Amino acid sequence: MLCNMASKLQTLEDRLWNAADGLRANSELSSNEYSTPVLGLIFLKYADYKLETLAKQLGITNPDKLDVQAEGVLYLPNEARFKTLLALPEGADIGKAINDAMKAIEAENEDLRGILPKNYTSIDNQILVDLLKNFNSIDFAEGDVFGKIYEYFLGKFALSEGQGGGEFFTPTSLVKLIVEIVEPYQGKIYDPACGSGGMFVQSAEFVKAHHKSANTSLSVYGQEKTAATARLGKMNMAVHGLYGDIRQGNTFYEDIHNSVGKFDFVMANPPFNVNGVDKDRIKNDPRYRLGIPNVDNANYLWIQHFYNALNDTGRAGFVMANSASDARNSELEIRKKLIHDKAVDVMVAVGPNMFYNVTLPCQLWFFDNGKRDTDRADKVLFIDARHLFNQVDRAHREFTPAQIEFIANIVNLYRGEEPEFQHGSEELFAEHDLPTDSYQDNLGLCKVATIDEIEKQDWTLNPGRYVGVKAGIVEDFDFAAEFEKLIEDLGLLNAEAHELEELIEANSQGILNGHVR
Repeated sequence: MLCNMASKLQTLEDRLWNAADGLRANSELSSNEYSTPVLGLIFLKYADYKLETLAKQLGITNPDKLDVQAEGVLYLPNEARFKTLLALPEGADIGKAINDAMKAIEAENEDLRGILPKNYTSIDNQILVDLLKNFNSIDFAEGDVFGKIYEYFLGKFALSEGQGGGEFFTPTSLVKLIVEIVEPYQGKIYDPACGSGGMFVQSAEFVKAHHKSANTSLSVYGQEKTAATARLGKMNMAVHGLYGDIRQGNTFYEDIHNSVGKFDFVMANPPFNVNGVDKDRIKNDPRYRLGIPNVDNANYLWIQHFYNALNDTGRAGFVMANSASDARNSELEIRKKLIHDKAVDVMVAVGPNMFYNVTLPCQLWFFDNGKRDTDRADKVLFIDARHLFNQVDRAHREFTPAQIEFIANIVNLYRGEEPEFQHGSEELFAEHDLPTDSYQDNLGLCKVATIDEIEKQDWTLNPGRYVGVKAGIVEDFDFAAEFEKLIEDLGLLNAEAHELEELIEANSQGILNGHVR
């Protein structure tokens, strides 16, 4: 049954994508230009479906605005209904009609003002007719079809955009794993690099899975550098029935939400290894109170920002470049402070090819300020999940629901929480000869290390240095990924060498002038 549904959904997704990709092939629009109008039409179709479903439930043909909003459904005026657009006569200006529909929705929904796409007049009439007809065939009644299709399109657009696409899309299985470990049951959630809002959507799904209302349990706050991507995030929120404060701004320099010490949860996938940050503009910023890194690399600015945004019991989970867990010099000093503050809770190593736009492996970092008053205060859980994945195609991997549950359950047991078994992770526990009622170290998979042990390892937070390698396990060596990592490391070393040269030069001048720095 489930296989049939998955197959039907895959067929539908592929057909819809082929129709949408015709827009790119038959227009002069680039992928980042055609992605927004396509997602806008999917947004419109789903909003129309939700309104139609509510009307049937209420037994009203045209429910009024107050009735609709009281049920948490987006209100659509008649000219913005999908059926109205489909019924337009041959020869009508479809692009103008869709633009007017988007304007009408914004006029009735304050949160969407200036957000929806309105560039449909630049698209050929026949292409729009074909898209409307294809999207009208979507049957949203079978589970979370909208979420899956929207997610599918975000991923496909990310893939088609190459390096740029990853700025707005984090693979769903990674997001789900972060959410399952952070456990955002209730409170304020912050993502200062929020992209299309995937962390918020999956947090809401997590809350719903535990039989709570996301809108009453969660308050979401996001910041995104790119205005177009921020709009995409707001659309994603609206169609999922979520309300939050997503704003456009450069997070390095603008703390729009006054984040320090404010949030219960921080979850993010920031851009890795960013250089060129103006350090003079941030040197007195309380978000970076642990120190400004000497290297021209922003990883430890992000890490500090996430940490300093948490309240006294807050948790954070985020994606980070592998190199950050072993970084030296000024970054090492910041990492030691984080470890000594007893905030670092869990580290998870993730293998390559999980992202659409890069092949590099990465690590997931988790902070927990609430652990300071527990028996985990001086401990960190390390998990090596590089050998856990499902090969989607030659170039891409993902975690299965069972694998996500398995990793999250290891964390649950480490925290003394009850594990959850809804997706078949019991088999993975048996496969690794692990108990399901208490935490246990497992060679090659997981290890709890004390701060003293971490100090003996020169303060590295790389899981591979702690969990070891199980006999018979062949390391998953990816030459391209390793080469990229070497290039990344070389860049960091070159930056450090340049700084050392400057220091030597300054000291040489000091000696000549009669004083030394």
